[in-house]
Amino acid sequence: MLNYVVDTRLLAPLVPPGTEIDFENGETFLSVVGFLFLDTRLRGFPIPLHRDFEEVNLRFYVRKKSADTWRRGVVFIRELVPRRAIALIARACYGENYLALSMKHQIEHVDSNLKVEFSWRRGGKWESLKMRATGEPQAIPAGSHAEFITEHYWGYTTLHRRCGEYRVEHPRWKIWNATRFELNADVATLYGKQFAEALNQPPRSAFIADGSPITVHSRQLG
Repeated sequence: MLNYVVDTRLLAPLVPPGTEIDFENGETFLSVVGFLFLDTRLRGFPIPLHRDFEEVNLRFYVRKKSADTWRRGVVFIRELVPRRAIALIARACYGENYLALSMKHQIEHVDSNLKVEFSWRRGGKWESLKMRATGEPQAIPAGSHAEFITEHYWGYTTLHRRCGEYRVEHPRWKIWNATRFELNADVATLYGKQFAEALNQPPRSAFIADGSPITVHSRQLG
């Protein structure tokens, strides 16, 4: 996860109805996140040749009032996956902006050294997200910046001028703070010129989260 401070005005057109931008100490963030999905199932059923795959997404953070509590969630600006079928199903089920590209990954964890790399091929050129870390993963402190980035358990989209909402469940992660990190991509053409300045600046934070089971519930319209 690479996390960048972004001008709130750039996100305003993308905020789903009924939600508002979620701030941490007066700032809001864009995050470039790489995932490796393993043993994926759709409504409990595995889909042959589509169980294990990479995803790289660009997201930001919102919240929605529900009764007397806030539901803290994410909005995905773009999600990269390696197969067209995955992109089609995800767009149909969740209304997300998925793009299918050739992708690959490399994960090396030897002794106390961790190396993670996600790559995607676009326009005849490979782009990548890379990180390195050392030591053991650490628990995320309550009230910390890392908690703000990772503890959002809802996904929000805009569908036919209405708010699409779905719940995500996973255990509280442990993380490594990255000692080295690189985002090698033409972010202006990948994500839009409006985000190029933010994504070409040094990130506020960079970390790797330990894996866990994840459940994504069906989308509801609000």
